[in-house]
Amino acid sequence: MSRKRRMFDIDMPAMEDIPVGKVPDKVLEKRRGPMAAAISENADALRDQQSTEDTIRAENDRLAHELVRLRSEGLVTERVALSNVVTEKLTRDRKAGPDDELDELKDSIRDIGLSNPIRLERRSDGRFDLIQGMRRLSAYRALYEETGDENYAEIPAGISDAADINDSYRRMVDENLIRKDISFAEMGTLARAYAEDPANDCADVDKAVAILFKSASYTKRSYVRAFASLLMMLDKVLMHPNDIPRNLGVTLKRKLDADPGLVRQVSTAVMSEPERDSAREMAILRSFVEVQTGAEKKPAPSSSGKTRRAKTTFQVSGRAGVARCSASNGRIELKYDLDFTRVDRSKLEQAVAVLLDDLQEEDDLTHG
Repeated sequence: MSRKRRMFDIDMPAMEDIPVGKVPDKVLEKRRGPMAAAISENADALRDQQSTEDTIRAENDRLAHELVRLRSEGLVTERVALSNVVTEKLTRDRKAGPDDELDELKDSIRDIGLSNPIRLERRSDGRFDLIQGMRRLSAYRALYEETGDENYAEIPAGISDAADINDSYRRMVDENLIRKDISFAEMGTLARAYAEDPANDCADVDKAVAILFKSASYTKRSYVRAFASLLMMLDKVLMHPNDIPRNLGVTLKRKLDADPGLVRQVSTAVMSEPERDSAREMAILRSFVEVQTGAEKKPAPSSSGKTRRAKTTFQVSGRAGVARCSASNGRIELKYDLDFTRVDRSKLEQAVAVLLDDLQEEDDLTHG
């Protein structure tokens, strides 16, 4: 029995519709098996992964370079062992001796930690030179000595590369210019020490003041120069130079310039009381400023002269709001949102004393 052939109808495209040398896309898609599709998808995923890794690597490199820059500028806070901090590079403008307010700073550090890191510069021996923060460092050292707590064995610090000595001094001085408790005597002492240090190549105190206190006003620099000169004239005589008010120091310096023989008189008077306290030393100095002969006193103004304003009013902003003030002949009033009865009496006395010392002491402003 013969077999029958099966016949199939095959649709063949016209020859002119088939591009020469090119397989139609539809044919390729039909020929692409599961394995090929998986390989293609895996390759796409690998390309996406590589692109993501390159992006992450570039961002990490950028952040690493930024961290290096910030660390070199001292903008990254690090913890440094107290034993690795050296304080001899700069002559400190902080007065030597006991610090009555150090206990307050220690209490603050115990309660909330150190809110303002000290500033250091790297040394070639692996240690660090202190630029800013002598009181903060002293507080940490005292806390570690008193408690033995290892939390105080290291201090938060911003560490920068070693800078020019003048720049280092400027950083220290500029920070301390905003301190309310730094005296003109301390600043004058620093200027003298800077000028006397051969390493600084500074010819005189005037140049030292111009370098160290460049950020200060011209008037403030003139006060620093006056105190530096005053301390040179009364060197090793004064026991409490840091307590000399600005006006007293500047006026006394002018009188000593006008009468050089007065230097010996002031020195003799001061040293004649070796047990004197700060208040007594200020009283002795004021006695030389306030002494006037009849010829030095200005004649009383005639009744036909120009009269003064009866009253001066002004406002001053403070932490508790705005203080409204009025001043007249022999009288000053202040209205402020503060219960002054709750303020310690010694603080009130000190504040009033500072006010009076800072007021001009010219003859034409006093009652005589």
